[in-house]
Amino acid sequence: MMADLPTGFWSGWVVVLTCVSLATLAWVVLSVYFAPPDKPDSEAHDPVWDGDLREGSSAPPLWWFWMLLGAMVFSLVYLMLYPGLGSFEGLLNWSQGKRLVSSYEIYEESFDARRAEIANLSLAEVQADRTLMDTADRIFRRECSACHGVDGRGQANLFPNLLDVDWQWGGSPEQLEQTLRGGRNANMPAWEAIIGEENTVAVANYLLEFDNREHAGRTVYEQSCAACHGVDGAGNVFLGAPNLADNTWLYGGDLDTILVTLREGRQGKMPAFDERRLDAAQLKLIIAKLAR
Repeated sequence: MMADLPTGFWSGWVVVLTCVSLATLAWVVLSVYFAPPDKPDSEAHDPVWDGDLREGSSAPPLWWFWMLLGAMVFSLVYLMLYPGLGSFEGLLNWSQGKRLVSSYEIYEESFDARRAEIANLSLAEVQADRTLMDTADRIFRRECSACHGVDGRGQANLFPNLLDVDWQWGGSPEQLEQTLRGGRNANMPAWEAIIGEENTVAVANYLLEFDNREHAGRTVYEQSCAACHGVDGAGNVFLGAPNLADNTWLYGGDLDTILVTLREGRQGKMPAFDERRLDAAQLKLIIAKLAR
């Protein structure tokens, strides 16, 4: 229920509490200043302890007044200059959020020159610098390891191994940059409804015996699969069609898994790492790591 109240209510509520607190402090200050003078012992009728201790016979010391007055003046000046009265930002227009942004901008600017220097280095120069490659490892662990693992070996049946030489979309620095900056969307259609169960099984078995040119599934493969993967099964990096002639399988290369792939299809997505995720220097470091 409290979360449903309008924001203006809470701002007003804070103002009310602050004003009540200041009014209470003012009352305390005035009560000290206008406290009655000390009562003569002859007029005091309060109980006495230890011979000379009596309540109500002495006015508060004057330094209480100055201390409370100073606190009140300080509070008023603070509330005029800084946030404290609801949504009022203060005459200095200061806020913790603005200070944080300012500090972050100063921090970022201090690295601009170094970033520009790294972005202009060649991959060979980056790879030869142990400190830069250690930084690349840290960036990889932060941005990529959730899917591809800390060691870059991927996760079986989910995310590809980045340590082998089999790149679905190409492994050149330019292709890696395109993959990182733009992301990738892979779509392997389901074939069973198109070519039927018998032909699906035939193609799956042919993929396990790709060198057998007399295999019964070869004709179906060339009619239905070669447009993307090539007659020789070498794949097509421009389409993101993987090489089927090697022994690298993202989702598994056993007969049952291949049948699932052909029957149900596969969809994969690589997110885009634009300038908000990786600046030019960080991108250069990641590419240098992957291209080694």
